[in-house]
Amino acid sequence: MIRILLADDQALLRSTFRMLIDSCDDMTVVAEAANGEEAAELTQAHRPDLVLMDIRMPLLDGLVATQRICATPELAHTRVLILTTFETDEYVARALEAGASGFLGKDVTADALLAGIRTVVGGEALLSPAATRALIDRYLSGTGTTGKSPTGSLGSLTDRERELTALAAHGLSNQEIAERLFVSPLTVRTHIHRAMMKVGARDRAQLIVAAYQQGLVRVR
Repeated sequence: MIRILLADDQALLRSTFRMLIDSCDDMTVVAEAANGEEAAELTQAHRPDLVLMDIRMPLLDGLVATQRICATPELAHTRVLILTTFETDEYVARALEAGASGFLGKDVTADALLAGIRTVVGGEALLSPAATRALIDRYLSGTGTTGKSPTGSLGSLTDRERELTALAAHGLSNQEIAERLFVSPLTVRTHIHRAMMKVGARDRAQLIVAAYQQGLVRVR
């Protein structure tokens, strides 16, 4: 059972998300937060598998709340999925560097949201096309922020791991990478996981951030 905490300042949206999530046999909502402060406190109390986090909230915004959650060692298993109408380069970069594992716009379909939750809880990163473009554009412009990021060096990766990390940083899924390199998706997943372990990335999103910060990827 995937245990989820909802963090959004709009009660109607929280109710809608709760009904959608609770309609699934493999998911349940364990708590709701109306602001970032509550989100951080309730995550500490309930230790959910995933926090569905809005960005713009009173008292404490979702980005700061995400940073608090991801910086807490005992919450290392908790993933944060950002769901917002404000899908700008500033928010995308800050959310990923704060430790968020996924980023979706609120115009996403119900099926895509549920699939996204399962993807993130399964240890993968989830970036919408707009979020991926925003992250790339931000690092192209040289305005990437210097928030929390993996501490390991990409220099410890094998050539194959570096190759797959670069493709992931360009926004390719495991399936797309597998098709391009004529290998199995499981092989791709294994190499990406090893790269994450070596770099100290908690998930694929942080590995992508490291790829840009350490100059592995330079988009034309």
